Amino acid sequence: MTESTPPSSASAKPAKTTSAADPKIAMGWLHTAKFLTTAPELKHLPRLEVPEIAFVGRSNAGKSTCINTLTQQHRLAYASKTPGRTQSINLFTLGKQGVTDAVLADLPGYGYAAVPKEAKYRWQQVMGNYLQTRDNLKAVVLLCDPRLGLTELDEILLDVIRPRVEEGLKFLVLLTKSDKLNKTEAAKALQIVKLQAGGGDVKLFSALKKQGIDEVAQHLWDWAHPPEKAEKPKKADADGETGGEAAD
Repeated sequence: MTESTPPSSASAKPAKTTSAADPKIAMGWLHTAKFLTTAPELKHLPRLEVPEIAFVGRSNAGKSTCINTLTQQHRLAYASKTPGRTQSINLFTLGKQGVTDAVLADLPGYGYAAVPKEAKYRWQQVMGNYLQTRDNLKAVVLLCDPRLGLTELDEILLDVIRPRVEEGLKFLVLLTKSDKLNKTEAAKALQIVKLQAGGGDVKLFSALKKQGIDEVAQHLWDWAHPPEKAEKPKKADADGETGGEAAD
């Protein structure tokens, strides 16, 4: 897998767009995903200005499958045959007509017992630093198996990002492999994880049955294309005139 050139500052600025009311717009946008780079450490990540959305979760939570399903590309995100083996951050650019307006970050799965303790500790530090310090990180998608619910490691991750969530970081919990549950089990798992998540949005997701795909795509689009804030009116001075050039 070869690295592509990081988007330049000129092409990396989010394009002015309208809301993707039609899910086809969001899905078409996600289909533009292209591999950008892989980074075993934070210092290897390119500095970007566009919104970045990180996918995180335990090994075997279905993270790679989720990313590949959303982008409609079978092998964009690589799933190692040995869970927990891949320990690098992979970035994928998004944007039509050659203009990058967002980036997806695929973080390695965590919690796999066969990974050496030293590797686990190193990666926990890298991931913690990434989630706490990545300037352009705008949202986090946490994937978990609904049959397990949020584990201790998942809750630790939520504690790590909580200060940034309070500052506006968006986060979504996806209950993957929901096709393995009947309606009653799915409703119960959804209710429990909503309580555990403490304010984050929680949705059922199934790559097999195409459940939740349009909704998640819409979330990603909205996070990457927030409505532009209107300019604040200038304060009037003591004479009641606003700042700027004086009238003739």
